Amino acid sequence: MAVNAKKVAVFVLVVFALYVIITDPIKATGYVQIAFEGISDAATAIGDFMTWLANGGG
Repeated sequence: MAVNAKKVAVFVLVVFALYVIITDPIKATGYVQIAFEGISDAATAIGDFMTWLANGGG
């Protein structure tokens, strides 16, 4: 049952993303930029944490 719910959620997200891209491309560009900035910030934080651990955690 959880697999079907996951498939439905992914389908809804894809449809919403396509709707936003088609109806308002400028807003979609902003959303993509926000998403990539979030991913970049998360990767940077993980890298900083791993560096901290490699240096002895202190």
